[in-house]
Amino acid sequence: MTLRLHAEVCTADTDYGTVLLDQRTGAFWQLNPTAALAVRRLLDGDTPERAAAAMASAFDVGPDDALTDVLELVDQLRAAGLVSP
Repeated sequence: MTLRLHAEVCTADTDYGTVLLDQRTGAFWQLNPTAALAVRRLLDGDTPERAAAAMASAFDVGPDDALTDVLELVDQLRAAGLVSP
């Protein structure tokens, strides 16, 4: 799975993770550090499994929970229209 943000979605790293701004609507989403790591890895071409492994390695979360979180995050980004199909 290759994750691509919609062309009108911008990102900005903050001290608390990453912010996604949908320029079409002006809405923004604050991603915590774990979600920011997962999104960065997915945007770089990692599979959800590899992104989850990186998350589990960097944070205090088990690999199964990390994978569930990554998949749920992708679903939420899709539902919000932030990623290209």
